[in-house]
Amino acid sequence: MPTLHLAVDRDVDEPIHRQVREGLRRAILEGRLRPGQRLPSTRSLALDLGISRLPVLSAYEQLLHEGYLVGRTGSGTFVSDAVPDELLRPAPTNAHAATVVRNRAGRDRPVSIGWNYPMVPFQVGLPALDLFPHAAWKKLVLRQLKAETAEQLSYTDPAGLEALRTSIAEHIRSARAVRCEASQVLIVPGSQAALRLTAAVLLEPRDRVAIEEPGYFGAHRALRAGGVELVPVPVDEEGLNVAALRRRGPRIRAVYVTPSHQYPLGVTMSASRRFALLEWAAQQKAWILEDDYDSEFRYISRPVASLQGMDARDRVIYIGTFSKALCPGVRLGYMVVPPELEDRFHQARLAFGFFTPTLYQRALAEFLNGGHFGRHLRRMRNAYMDRRDALLRGLTRHCGSLLTIHNADAGLHVTVLLRDGMDDQDFVARLRRRGLAAVSLSTSYLGPARQQGLLLGFGCATPLRLLDSTRVLGELLRE
Repeated sequence: MPTLHLAVDRDVDEPIHRQVREGLRRAILEGRLRPGQRLPSTRSLALDLGISRLPVLSAYEQLLHEGYLVGRTGSGTFVSDAVPDELLRPAPTNAHAATVVRNRAGRDRPVSIGWNYPMVPFQVGLPALDLFPHAAWKKLVLRQLKAETAEQLSYTDPAGLEALRTSIAEHIRSARAVRCEASQVLIVPGSQAALRLTAAVLLEPRDRVAIEEPGYFGAHRALRAGGVELVPVPVDEEGLNVAALRRRGPRIRAVYVTPSHQYPLGVTMSASRRFALLEWAAQQKAWILEDDYDSEFRYISRPVASLQGMDARDRVIYIGTFSKALCPGVRLGYMVVPPELEDRFHQARLAFGFFTPTLYQRALAEFLNGGHFGRHLRRMRNAYMDRRDALLRGLTRHCGSLLTIHNADAGLHVTVLLRDGMDDQDFVARLRRRGLAAVSLSTSYLGPARQQGLLLGFGCATPLRLLDSTRVLGELLRE
């Protein structure tokens, strides 16, 4: 069962049980929880929300009494099939014009990072592959392989397997507060494929696209390959600076953002910035490309809702991936497009032809539906918190004032800033010679003003290896 996204605030006067009850009621009325959908157990939901079980029990009991929920002995608690239709509020849809175009290939800006991802301490981009649920995944893949029919070996829907799109829509509606139907979901190999597809559908060559500064180098490459002009917009402690975005002029056609966990600085976009960005997009008739690449893992606060879920005007293209939550090797990502753009994206998807094998799609659908994914996420959150804490202890013990920890609230890497005069790309090369990995912060910038720092991944190394590696890091910093 996926984690439910419910906002619980201990600093307000409203009792916790009422916040949980109203959050569940809103999720049902807005369609994020569907008739017949199973809810997590009260114990699991209490654990996910970081509260005691009693308020959750009280909320469930009240909603059962009001008819929003039904209990089935031996099976659990489900959303009622009898919620009156007039109470349900489907999300409004707006029609937007878009043109499918053939974009010219652009040239990538070279950065000092390769495509080799060794499983060594500080490697960025790799989850805990040593904790991958091999037994469960192997069982599901073999089951699908044995049951494979001749029809399943043929060509399939270019948007992806319907069963997987339905499972993903249900998961992100409840866990990420995304407003969508299965028909809006497209299966893609990953976030960069989603960006290339978006550029082909929504953008013309030489269109101007705003991008976070610093930002994700993979997005730089994917969008430049579409022939667009990238316009850097600074990021501060509240995320993308929307006032600076407005000063870039009226000809911005789209903006790429990572609002839940900004890459690489790690900040979370504030609510006021989110509303301002949505208002800007509506006024400019521009598109927001939201990359929600590792929103499942937060250590200081509850996961924040998606930007797409706040958008009432259908200006957001939502992009997600299973590369961090499961593993990169399955090559399964997804995107959610506004209803009026479904046909255009399907046609472009067919033209590109980079389809994901249906065997893994069928296995992942069963992995989601069978509750394996929810259990895996809960296990991984605890494991990653242990690894992050080990890294932070090691940095404090062995590096001290030699570097500054910028952000460690979420995700699978910690961003640190180096002292003035240090070259982060040179330092990464020195780390590599000692058998360690890292990403230099300066490679995430488009403009000339660049902070010198390191992205230290902790996902693919054990706590003991991370502690030992920080000792080596400290030695290199003191040299």
